[in-house]
Amino acid sequence: MSVLRTMPVEDVLNRGERSGLIRRLSGRDLIGFGIGIIIGTGVFTLAGIQAKEHAGPAVVLSFVVGGIVAALAALAYAELASAVPTAGSAYTYAYATLGELFAWIIGWDLLLEFALGAAVVSRSWSGYVANLLGLPEAWFGEGATVNVGAILIIAILTVIAVVGIRESSWVTNALVVVKVAVCVLVIVAGLFFFNGANLDPFIPPARPAEATANVLEQPLVQAVLGMEQSVYGLGGMLTAAAVVFFAYTGFEALANLGEETKRPKRDLPVGLLGSLIVCTLLYVAVAVVLSAMVDYRQIDEGAPLAAAFQAVGQPWVAALIALGAVTGLTSVMMVELVTIGRIGFAMSRDGLLPPKLSQVHPKWGTPHRMTIGGAVVIMLLAGFIPISELADMVSIGALSGFIIVALAVPVLRRRKPELNRPFTMPLSPVLPIITALACLYLMSNLDIITWLRFAAWLVLGLAIYFGYGRRRARLATPAAERARN
Repeated sequence: MSVLRTMPVEDVLNRGERSGLIRRLSGRDLIGFGIGIIIGTGVFTLAGIQAKEHAGPAVVLSFVVGGIVAALAALAYAELASAVPTAGSAYTYAYATLGELFAWIIGWDLLLEFALGAAVVSRSWSGYVANLLGLPEAWFGEGATVNVGAILIIAILTVIAVVGIRESSWVTNALVVVKVAVCVLVIVAGLFFFNGANLDPFIPPARPAEATANVLEQPLVQAVLGMEQSVYGLGGMLTAAAVVFFAYTGFEALANLGEETKRPKRDLPVGLLGSLIVCTLLYVAVAVVLSAMVDYRQIDEGAPLAAAFQAVGQPWVAALIALGAVTGLTSVMMVELVTIGRIGFAMSRDGLLPPKLSQVHPKWGTPHRMTIGGAVVIMLLAGFIPISELADMVSIGALSGFIIVALAVPVLRRRKPELNRPFTMPLSPVLPIITALACLYLMSNLDIITWLRFAAWLVLGLAIYFGYGRRRARLATPAAERARN
């Protein structure tokens, strides 16, 4: 009954071959999924908000820092995903290396990350659609008592996610083409209104935060070191990096598709690294253009890119940006719904969640019960809780997961040196340790209230694990019974 019991890698690989999930995805599909989930709120909203509130033009560096940390984590994911292609991603990697308790924690964190991420994005989608089509804000805006628009889009996308992984990839790839085209348009059109004076100073000098700032909104690292709460400067840039890291979260969703990929040992590293490289370049380019078009103190926080082009007399570009935001956010929600189904499927299959959640639909080949159950929770969150209460939790959940994945790389190499690794993370164990420390440092730049909410979520998760999962886990049963099952 040890909480640190590990699952044999051979068991993980064998179960992947008889899971019932259907291998239909190619490397190109995976890149489409990756771009589909990464490009969304980060490029259309967060760049402007963080430039104005924390970093100024140095928000460009914030995206660079976030991209570097995400790339390091992606290298770790690529090694583990190519060696152990599974529906559980980081959860299963932790189960095979660090033990069951760590696996539960990371699985619980991943469910938090993707459920809250989908809720945040659905509310953003609802607001953009209301603005684009002139729909009533009483149903579609952030001020709505019940955000009907957010609930409806999750319900519609859930149907597609349940019907099949191939159909989900078709929808995602079509939406990706539209939003990448819009990002390229923003970059090209913005160059005609490039004003270098708006980039000076590139890193605005640090200054104290407003006196009315809540102490719980202070970054944890500043509170621990007894520093005065401040904005801008190097500290502001790093705080913005921790927040815009939200923009990179989601690429790890690809690692959950290992049991539905035709050639996972080759295609998973291609999808993980390829999508992240494309998105990082687009993010940095868009951030440069936005910072040069508008003085960072005048950036509109509601729709930064659209407002920037309206300010220079280009409303047609602003309309296309709104269209790109709608399609971009739709694809993000699509991939997050697919991912929640696969994470819950893996945890249920191992007995840590009720077994019925791991049942695969006989016709569509998807974990329909987990997908629908996750969608119901997302709809409740999206319908009633404002974006401001949800967003930072996504970053802290993702970063905590990346720490465990990075540490799992050297542990699995030591425990299973003979395992076939088509892709390897360089400079192990040094680079994995650096990756874990970098993620931890970004986490420390998130505010205290985010840490408190994260701690509450972990306490709830541990209560469920010790009250249910620990006794019912597949590894808690005799070996003979496991073999029969």
